Amino acid sequence: MSNLPRVNIDQPKYDQNTYIGRAKHFFLVTNPLNVLASSAKLEEARQIVLKYRAGKDVPECKTIDDVWRAKYLYDSAFHPETGEKQIVFGRMSAQMPMNTVITGGMMAFYKSTGAVVFWQWFNQTYNAVVNYTNRSGTTPISQQQLVTSYCLATGGALATALSLNRAVKNMNPLVGRLVPLVAVAAANCINIPCMRMQELRNGVVLLDENNTEMGVSKKAAAVGISAVILSRIAMAIPGMTLTPMLMNNLEKRGFLAKYPRSNAPIQTLFCGFVLIFATPLGCAFFKQRAGIKVDSLESEVRDSIKKKRPELDTVWFNKGL
Repeated sequence: MSNLPRVNIDQPKYDQNTYIGRAKHFFLVTNPLNVLASSAKLEEARQIVLKYRAGKDVPECKTIDDVWRAKYLYDSAFHPETGEKQIVFGRMSAQMPMNTVITGGMMAFYKSTGAVVFWQWFNQTYNAVVNYTNRSGTTPISQQQLVTSYCLATGGALATALSLNRAVKNMNPLVGRLVPLVAVAAANCINIPCMRMQELRNGVVLLDENNTEMGVSKKAAAVGISAVILSRIAMAIPGMTLTPMLMNNLEKRGFLAKYPRSNAPIQTLFCGFVLIFATPLGCAFFKQRAGIKVDSLESEVRDSIKKKRPELDTVWFNKGL
């Protein structure tokens, strides 16, 4: 351990006060190659992190960069608060490959009612897994809440997509291709708050600069959940707007008429390429460890914190992803 410098690996490697720093951080967190890591590799990374945190010798690491690689692999698979291993498909590193398939399917088969129903259902099923996996660790989700949010989000997405498909039937084809984006945005506005209703009801834990618990706030929960909704929509916009523009252009040029079977593969591959960048860049809009001014909290929470730490200006909480 004496050869390795001491750094706080519980803070991101890059400056989270700048968008560029957050983008670099999330490029590592959402790296799709991390999904391929074996259980043994993940356990090795976990042991490195635990030993380094405890100040013990880490013979597996020759440099501090090795420690950081282990930490980011650990972060890609374990919950930041509970330390539990996450469901594979719910990990942020699975976002790009999973959303490539889902977005490509929604974009390619948006005209058929049966296909719309299937892909919106599949998307909301996946979203439910992601939202459950990346919830705030201090507020467990009940089975009833899980089922309710899933049904509401799926119903909302289907109602939006099917009604808009009928409304734009006689409009420019490009408008019809954008319907899946509107449905996804509407579903996110339903799914995420429902899935994290316990946080809105009970609040999230507030921490000071030393990670000491200072209180619980419902307002902080609402701020965090709103940020997550915006991030998820931002992640979807590039793939679900650039892909329709590309396909509309190919359709006008007669390419799709000449090669009709290329429709789904082109859209899926293009979505995958866009999502490699859109996923981390969308996550980077807001800090995961979000800060909120003490003076802006609920009066009883603010007063309680002021009694404990009169000089404390800002507290932090995990907003989720």
